[in-house]
Amino acid sequence: MPDEILTLPEVAGLLKVAEKTVYTMAQRAEIPAFKVRGQWRFKRVDLDGWIEAQKVVQNPSTPKNDPKPSDDEAADRGSRDDH
Repeated sequence: MPDEILTLPEVAGLLKVAEKTVYTMAQRAEIPAFKVRGQWRFKRVDLDGWIEAQKVVQNPSTPKNDPKPSDDEAADRGSRDDH
């Protein structure tokens, strides 16, 4: 249902966080929300988009912490050991 409106407790359950956390995030505009007669409401479609935007994408070209020295480092170490 694209126009599904969720309450604060429902969003807290969906995100598996405390209701106070969702309340604070809504107040700080950290999560898409709106108020109806002073109570926070959340559109499911907006939350789904927000959740997707929060995903951390790891760059496969980012070097990992590889303890193996590069060829240049190995050559430098070898020349120092010769002295």
